[in-house]
This record gives sequence, structure tokens and C-alpha cells, in this order.
Amino acid sequence: MLLPTWGSALIALLIALGILTTLRLLFILPPYRPRPRSRKRSSPTHLLVVLGSGGHTAEMLVMLRDLDPQTYARRTWVVSSGDAFSARKAEEFESDLRQKALDANCGNYEIVTIPRARRVHQSLLSTPVSSLQCLWSCIRLLRRVDVQRPDLILSNGPGTGVIVVLASLVLRFFDWSSRPGGPGSTRLIYVESWARVKRLSLSGKLLLRLVDRFLVQWESLEGAGGRAEFHGVLV
Repeated sequence: MLLPTWGSALIALLIALGILTTLRLLFILPPYRPRPRSRKRSSPTHLLVVLGSGGHTAEMLVMLRDLDPQTYARRTWVVSSGDAFSARKAEEFESDLRQKALDANCGNYEIVTIPRARRVHQSLLSTPVSSLQCLWSCIRLLRRVDVQRPDLILSNGPGTGVIVVLASLVLRFFDWSSRPGGPGSTRLIYVESWARVKRLSLSGKLLLRLVDRFLVQWESLEGAGGRAEFHGVLV
């Protein structure tokens, strides 16, 4: 009788864990996620931007052309390893900000390189390993104690952005305090690429139910999945 008893207890435990995990996921994901506590207007915002090679980076920088560096006084640019183009464009963007601001305080920024989730022509068998390495790097980036955690994470479609969002959700899942500045207070915004007119990208489909706000740039995609918002072309 001992084995059936232990077996029943194990099954009951797994069911309970499954229920608790489901309830926790419902609590941290839209539309049931509570709004984070209001921040002081005078407190600077830490913006984390995910850049992707080529078109994704170009679109993102155009969207941020009117960025107020005093409001978003701390800026973190995330690029994948080997993406020298995006890193260079981020440097140029910051240089332009300083020139426009003249003597005004532009805050500070950093460019962080993380491993690629999947390289071009990489074997599908090894992709899970590289994706986990990328996820772990993103978690370490987001939970650094020496800097203010991101208040806002912005992505527009690169595969790296999916991993960054997942890392943020992992930290949010285990953050029970809901304290200001904690992992649970980070807002996630996804902007679908301008090139997507009738169908969402793979990244968009994956993140549609996970991010706090999901923006599209064509009216034909408004309401996609019951969540897509259209506020005009952003690029």
C-alpha cells in the first residue's frame, strides 16, 4: 500500500503545482496583470531597446527619432553577438542625441552584446542549447543589482527580442513583491514591423499574448488576436 500512497501523493502534488503555475501565469500576463504602481514624474525612466540586424534596427531608430533623453535618462541597447551594424547605429544615435541636446543632460547609455539565439544556417538540433544560453544571458542582464532595472522594454521583431521578453517574464513570474523597480514593474511593448501588412511575423505571433502592449503599423492588422493596436505608421 505504500507505493500507491506515494504515487497518489505525487500525482496530487503535480496537479497542485500545475494549478498554481497556471494561476501565476494568468496573474502576470495581460489582460489580468495588475497595473504597476505609478512612478514619480521626476524619476528617470530606464529604457531597454532590442536591436536586430538590418531592417529591424533601421525601423527602431526611426521610431525613436523624437526620443527625449531627459525623460529616458538611462538607455540600454541590446544587440546580438556579431551584429556590428546595430552597435554602430546605436552609437551614432547617441551621438546625434548629444548634439541635439547641446549642453543639456542626456543621461547615460550602454550597449550590451548577448549571444545569438540562433545563427544563420545553424543546425536545429543545437538551436535549443544556444537559445538557452541567450536566455540565461538575458536573465543576468535584467537582474543586475548594480543598475536600475528597465522600466520599459521595446522590441520590434528580431528573434533576440523574443528571448529578452521571455527572460523578463521569467523574472516577473518569481517576483511576488510587486515593488516599484522590481522585475514585475517592467513594461513590455512590441511594435510589429512596417513590412507586415496582412499577417503578423513569427515573433509577433509568439509575443502577442505575452507583452503589455502590441502595436501594428497597418490598419488591416488592427485587432489581430484581439490585442493589436493601430495608432498610425510609426516609421
